[in-house]
Amino acid sequence: MLALVWAPGALAEDWTQFRGPRGDGHSTASNVPLTWSETENIAWKTPVPGKGWSSPVVVDDRIFLTSAVAAGDDQNATDVDRSLRALAIDAGTGAILWDVEVFQQPAAGAPQIHKKNSHASATVVVEGNRVYVHFGHMGTACLNRKGEILWKNQELKYTPIHGNGGCPIIVGDHLIFSCDGGSDPFIAALNKKTGTLAWKQPRVTDASRTFSFSTPSYFEIDGVPQVITPGSNGVSALNPQTGEELWRCNYDGYSVIPKPLLGHGLLYVGTGYDNAALMAIKPGKTGEVSATNVAWVIDKRAPHTPSFLLIGEELYFVSDGGIATCVDARTGSIHWQERSGGRAFSASPIFADGRIYLQDEYGLGLVIAPGKEFKVLAKNQLDGATLASPTPVDGALYIRSATHLYKVAAR
Repeated sequence: MLALVWAPGALAEDWTQFRGPRGDGHSTASNVPLTWSETENIAWKTPVPGKGWSSPVVVDDRIFLTSAVAAGDDQNATDVDRSLRALAIDAGTGAILWDVEVFQQPAAGAPQIHKKNSHASATVVVEGNRVYVHFGHMGTACLNRKGEILWKNQELKYTPIHGNGGCPIIVGDHLIFSCDGGSDPFIAALNKKTGTLAWKQPRVTDASRTFSFSTPSYFEIDGVPQVITPGSNGVSALNPQTGEELWRCNYDGYSVIPKPLLGHGLLYVGTGYDNAALMAIKPGKTGEVSATNVAWVIDKRAPHTPSFLLIGEELYFVSDGGIATCVDARTGSIHWQERSGGRAFSASPIFADGRIYLQDEYGLGLVIAPGKEFKVLAKNQLDGATLASPTPVDGALYIRSATHLYKVAAR
């Protein structure tokens, strides 16, 4: 009986952070909707105050988001004070359970953000009773699931370019994130219990444009725990306990956004602007390994913004301009490269219920079949802009637009 109760898949899986519980875009959810529209399969649609592009995190019966609420009626205004907030929403009804101000961002000194960015773009991380929110240079905080603030940290100062974007991850007792601003980029770890600084590691880079927005990934490779953190002109592997650099692979690129993946003995990393490439790298041991450890590179129609998706032997990605690609994950050989049907993409693809879900920036949700042949299963249109990645759970899909959060599910 115990084996049946605790069998894999017996319990619904929470979506606890950016790219899901394992940070790879995969979900074990079942009965995820295939089709929807403003009038079909919408269980509820809740207005979200302010503006933010953090993706929905779902734990038990609650959804967690962040948002930046501008003073006045214009949420796109550039010269107003903002309230940086954390929200919890009831997954069953769409009711906002709590809406808490974490930081105030005065208009004076606020960064000029990219038109596709927001002042609340980093996705929440939930572990147990703790909800971690990150607003880049404005600070990081921890709340409990009642919305009570447990700690704040605003000591890590840097100058953001185009705003903030990268999300934190939890590794052991540390909350780790990148701080790649206009100069002197670094990676930091906070004690997740107290918020105090555990370590701060300057990024090794020769880039003239040091700003980037990638979310780190944690892997144990050949028995060695390491945090993989891409930035301008290179990706580094760090010791998660100390921040010490273990090895590094250089490339040409800045404003790096995609989250790294690991599979088949290779790390998949994006190189950012101006000419995006996808690199497959054999993990190093020590030192700089770009001359010896690059297995293959794709430099046409690689994404600047969306992260990658690995399913079995195939690696999938979609360019910002809407070209979807499937390649052999071991060799980089292209199986297909097709126009997806979407116009522009910032959201990262997810894999749920045996299908790949893509969300373009204009409310169009595409569902495609994994495999060596390109096949669109459904096209689903919602109103408004959609730059946040969708979140699957059993029987539902949560999609955030510029103004609302949708629960896509059979009524």
